[in-house]
Amino acid sequence: MKRNAWNRRGITLALAATLSALVGCGDDDETPPDPTPSTQAKLRVVHASPDAPAVDIYAEGNSTPLFTNVRYGDTTSYATVPTGTYNVQVRAAGSAATSAPVYSTGPLTLTKDQSVSAVAAGLLTATDSASGFRVLPLTEGFGAPAEGRARVRIVHAGGDAPTVALDVGDDGSSEITSLARFQDTGAAGVELPSGQSLQVGVRTTANQKVTSFTVPALPSRGEVFVIATGKLSEKAHAPAGFGLLAAGVGLVRQNPVVYALHASPDAPSVDVFVGNAELVDDLTFGELSAPIQVPPGSYTLDFFANASGSTRPSGAPAASRPTPALVAGERYLVLASGFLSPAADDPADSTFELLAFTEGFTRDTDSLRLRVVHASPDAPVVDVSPVESGVVPASAAFDDIPYRLATSVEGRELPGAQLLVGVAAASSANRSPVARFLLDTNAFLGRGVFAVAAGALSRSTPSEAAFRLVLVDTSTPTWSALNVHPEP
Repeated sequence: MKRNAWNRRGITLALAATLSALVGCGDDDETPPDPTPSTQAKLRVVHASPDAPAVDIYAEGNSTPLFTNVRYGDTTSYATVPTGTYNVQVRAAGSAATSAPVYSTGPLTLTKDQSVSAVAAGLLTATDSASGFRVLPLTEGFGAPAEGRARVRIVHAGGDAPTVALDVGDDGSSEITSLARFQDTGAAGVELPSGQSLQVGVRTTANQKVTSFTVPALPSRGEVFVIATGKLSEKAHAPAGFGLLAAGVGLVRQNPVVYALHASPDAPSVDVFVGNAELVDDLTFGELSAPIQVPPGSYTLDFFANASGSTRPSGAPAASRPTPALVAGERYLVLASGFLSPAADDPADSTFELLAFTEGFTRDTDSLRLRVVHASPDAPVVDVSPVESGVVPASAAFDDIPYRLATSVEGRELPGAQLLVGVAAASSANRSPVARFLLDTNAFLGRGVFAVAAGALSRSTPSEAAFRLVLVDTSTPTWSALNVHPEP
């Protein structure tokens, strides 16, 4: 108990010491007299601790805060202050000025001509010292960037990330081969091209890809701190998800990730290309691709019947379809659905299309979170629910789901049980299921799962894939798919 109390006090002291650099930054500051050029120092704070709270900063003896509500992701302006010693007090955001401070820094000495970016890093809730909260006081000393170039100082402040390699260009070749947690690339900074967005890959020291980012265009001759922060164990779109914090610019989320599911009943095994780059090779019906990470944006996917090799075939694709806009920080399930072959009475009537769904399951450790996707192109609007007395009840768990749509993005909470789940036409008077599936939800507790109704409900030829559920488990580092066929 004493050790925990000491750790919390130590964390609070460190946070206070870091944020004390905000002296003189507030819009309504009670600032010290203007310093002469020979007695100046500059300070700012980058709040890069994802679970640290917002705080207000006071100079001892003043009733008006120097800076209020400093939150995760904030970078303060530089404070130009006289060299000397200060006592700065930290209170929880919104606390009365007369309340006892959480911490007073005591003597804080600033020396002549220093420019310091103090980075609050690590995790307040960490149970080990290796990832715990700390202050990284980084004295600036950027090298002079050339015209058309910028200097970037990269800081590894990811609370649960290991030593990493950095790949500028995300081309598989790492320029920085080993950057340990809470270390940086040096005061001079790394020179990078300006005026264009950059792809930055994060890799393990064994050169295995972890994730990638699209960094906004840097200013010519700019000097920028880029801080890797957040938690790899969180979803990329979560508030504490792993990202790059560009000081003074904001948080850059990870590039979007797409999983492709082959759900077209009459399409053969396919290869998928964007331009000349093969994204997916030999994907069969009911199969889920490996994760595909791309820069944010929309893409045209070209589908070809599977062929050996990764070179784009010379002929026209069997189909080309656009994706929706893919947003940084998100993960998507993209279905190739519909019938590829046109109807016999209408040669232009191919219904082959892409259906995209964002992963947004609510975290739930005790239950399954299930989202039903209707991707069977010849099935009517359906209700899906556990069978009761041989029928799908009128008060179905999932009701009125039309083709191309899905149930709520957060998923429905289901307890662990062995369930016989029925699919019935929503307009059915007798509520008899057209298909029944035996599901053991105990196997998916604590997970978010897409249940994709796919295949042809009424097969016109034996070669068409039959109706089934494809369960896509999104809770593992790499998603997986399980095909569940109807009960006899």
